[in-house]
Amino acid sequence: MIIGICTIVLFIPDKNSLKGKRQVVKSIKDRVKSKYNVSIAEVDGQDLWQKTVLGIAFVGNEKKFVNQVLDSVLGFIRSTPLVEVIDYKIEMV
Repeated sequence: MIIGICTIVLFIPDKNSLKGKRQVVKSIKDRVKSKYNVSIAEVDGQDLWQKTVLGIAFVGNEKKFVNQVLDSVLGFIRSTPLVEVIDYKIEMV
């Protein structure tokens, strides 16, 4: 069993309130969950207006497949026009 963990730091430039940021983050989380069947949560930066950290986990049989799914999720989030990916890290356990 391989567990893939991806941590993504996002910058949300157009939001000037926590309410606006939460709408964007919830939208991203819901779309990623439904499209890729991964676990995703906001793990840091909850009180910041324009920055957040998302944690994503996926379990599979093969390291290559797990890495491919997490790369696809990262690409999907990068293509979202409302956010910028500042940093990310993928780990396999």
